[in-house]
Amino acid sequence: MIQMKTITKTYQMGEETIHALNEVSLIINDGDYLAIVGPSGSGKSTLMNIIGCLDVADSGEYILDGQAIEDYSEEELARIRNRKLGFIFQNFNLLPKLTALENVELPLIYQGVHIRERRRLAAETLARIGMADRLHHKPTELSGGQQQRVAIARALVTNPTLILADEPTGNLDQKTGHEIINLLQELHDQGNTIVIITHDEYVAEQANRQIRILDGRLTEVGGQS
Repeated sequence: MIQMKTITKTYQMGEETIHALNEVSLIINDGDYLAIVGPSGSGKSTLMNIIGCLDVADSGEYILDGQAIEDYSEEELARIRNRKLGFIFQNFNLLPKLTALENVELPLIYQGVHIRERRRLAAETLARIGMADRLHHKPTELSGGQQQRVAIARALVTNPTLILADEPTGNLDQKTGHEIINLLQELHDQGNTIVIITHDEYVAEQANRQIRILDGRLTEVGGQS
């Protein structure tokens, strides 16, 4: 699915050059449940952004579905982000004036799906993750865990190839965080490929593969770097 070879990304902070990613190589296979774990500032969010086509590397090679990322047009990359990738964020990123159903519909609107069909798909996806009784609630009327479930439904509604979750339990209490991790495990068991970025060792341990990142370098636990 994804092959990254010697990916490097640097940032300039005043006179200092920060090596966010330092010759990172990584393969993500179809069906993986991969945790990328590291402390704040280790480079994990930069890596997530590059995997998710939200940022580009300074050097190295990124192969997505057999094609080098630089060979895709901006329009093609936008289509990939909308159709092949599902994003789950720490802060949920729900629109406060929209209901749960309307938030989940958003990716389908961008795809041009007819209103009746997108409402059906959004409702079915919310039901799938236990939110059938909260379709018409706005984010302020939902708990943190419920908001994250809506965010997960929004990521799932387009039936993406890969789900990218950036600190999905970061703003949740421990009990609710465990519920969200159990939900992600269920989604993986159903065949979804998942990459989760986390600093939480418990969260990382639930994945089938663990990649540790420190100072922009990767080491796979029990595998190859």
